[in-house]
Amino acid sequence: MSEVIRCSWAGMADPLYLAYHDEEWGRPVRGDDRVFERVTLEAFQSGLSWLTILRKRENFRAAFDGFAITKVAAYTEDDVRRLLADVGIVRNRAKIEATVANARAAMEVPGGLSDLIWKYADPSAPVPATMADVPAVTPASKALAKELKSHGFRFVGPTTSYALMQAIGLVNDHIKGCVARA
Repeated sequence: MSEVIRCSWAGMADPLYLAYHDEEWGRPVRGDDRVFERVTLEAFQSGLSWLTILRKRENFRAAFDGFAITKVAAYTEDDVRRLLADVGIVRNRAKIEATVANARAAMEVPGGLSDLIWKYADPSAPVPATMADVPAVTPASKALAKELKSHGFRFVGPTTSYALMQAIGLVNDHIKGCVARA
């Protein structure tokens, strides 16, 4: 019986993390609200462990109306205060306010947020042999971050943009032989 190969970051014992690696990370995510959710969660993850965000994801979905762009774009200061009091999410004012601003910006993107982001897909990216071969930033993530910022998005720097690209399948950074690569 051969050993199952996975990306080294998925080697954690936490079943939530393992399921995320095996069933979600690197798989295509499309649709404006679904992509907006991932943009938001990647922004909230900045400076934190992704596992922290995964554990709170259902709370985030409830707190942010399922990441429906039109609903979040209509949030007021009362909603910001409600979110700052919600112990089920990461209570960071700058990130909460950025989420509202990003929803408003997403509503103004010609063609929609999903199409804008998917312009940066790179199906020809090389297959990494090890996690050391996986970049943190690429020219495409720099360009995506720049374009998102030009539309008024916040918390979308090149590193966060590359993490988003990996998470929603714009690139496939599962290592060679990884069970989730296909």
